[in-house]
Amino acid sequence: MSEPDTYLTVQNRATAAFTVQGSEFTGHVEPVETIDEAEAFVDEITAEYDDATHNVPAYRVRADPFREYASDDGEPSNSAGKPILSVLQGRELENVCVVVTRYFGGTELGIGGLIRAYSKAAKDTLDAADVIEKRPQKRFTAAVEYDDSGTVRGILESEDVPFEAEYGERVVFEVSVPVRKADALIDRLRSATRDRIDL
Repeated sequence: MSEPDTYLTVQNRATAAFTVQGSEFTGHVEPVETIDEAEAFVDEITAEYDDATHNVPAYRVRADPFREYASDDGEPSNSAGKPILSVLQGRELENVCVVVTRYFGGTELGIGGLIRAYSKAAKDTLDAADVIEKRPQKRFTAAVEYDDSGTVRGILESEDVPFEAEYGERVVFEVSVPVRKADALIDRLRSATRDRIDL
């Protein structure tokens, strides 16, 4: 399955807060690359707001396979995590983790009220973050002898892909390239160096 060329995500961490009938809701969003990063962000917010009544997480991560996760963290079933996840799905955001912190204010909001409040927290928080379009990237290293380094550098520059070169016993290029271009670029590097390249 070829992956789509681009996807939407958030560029930066952001928060947004409001109060409903005495309950305080604070949304937190973080761009993440992996499930581990998403889980770490959930743990970080949960630790920072460990006196909160609930810390409700949801995330969508471009893992293999694609992973979506939501938890109600003690709120009634499907009244908290799922509404947050639905907002992420509706906006087609990926590699994003949202945690909504709630301090209970003494008034029960009911299932409908909770769904509205958690959805609003997710929307407000995402509105506070910068949504950007990203291309899936493949990262690889290419090591060559000095004789071939000019050829490799020339190809990388002509393809306009970002790279860093480290000059040691051999020249090692750290390359980041859009996934859809990666195979063709690797083939070109192999061919140009007559396979005198370690990838």
